[in-house]
Amino acid sequence: MADILLRGYYGWNSRRAVQVLDQVFPKDASVQPSLVVVYFGGNDSMGPHSSGLGPHVPLPEYKENMRKIAKHLQSLSDSIRIIFLSSPPVNEEKIRGNASGFFSELVRTNELCRQYSEGCIEVGKETGVKVIDLFTAFQNRDDWMNACFTDGVHLSEEGSKVVVEEILKVLKNAEWKPCLHWKSMPTEFSEDSPYDLVAADGKTTLNPSEWTFHREIQWD
Repeated sequence: MADILLRGYYGWNSRRAVQVLDQVFPKDASVQPSLVVVYFGGNDSMGPHSSGLGPHVPLPEYKENMRKIAKHLQSLSDSIRIIFLSSPPVNEEKIRGNASGFFSELVRTNELCRQYSEGCIEVGKETGVKVIDLFTAFQNRDDWMNACFTDGVHLSEEGSKVVVEEILKVLKNAEWKPCLHWKSMPTEFSEDSPYDLVAADGKTTLNPSEWTFHREIQWD
């Protein structure tokens, strides 16, 4: 059993994340996370705006910000585990077709995504943080440009499946003790109960706490 907290902020970059690290992950918290999955780079890698405004963060600063994030998280406890997600590719043609009058020109290219993905991987090697190379993982699918995104950038259901599969690979193969793979984690309140669904014999109930076969996707 695991409690999962989602902390997603629309349009954020690594620069803003560093500013709130102590608020989101205070060092004096009574309970520290077992695993933190960090994704910054998609917005950082957007091309710079002539005004100096916008989400773009220069690559050297992005890498330094990711180092700061890794260092802060690693300082929270000896048992914390961290996974970085690198910048995925984008469907450049679809992005251009979805241009909105609300924004100035949005510069998103696969060349920029590649550079920031490689930067994230470099920081992971330096800091000992596991990194999932989403730039490569998405392109392993022949139909990735249309299947993995809703608008060329944001993930579709299929794109989200790729991310989950890659995270599960890390959790399964990492030599972490205790193992954080879902099949290795104990199930809370797994005892039989008279309040479970009644079996076909009309006399017993079926304990569903370990069931997986009813799900659409059979995660490994």
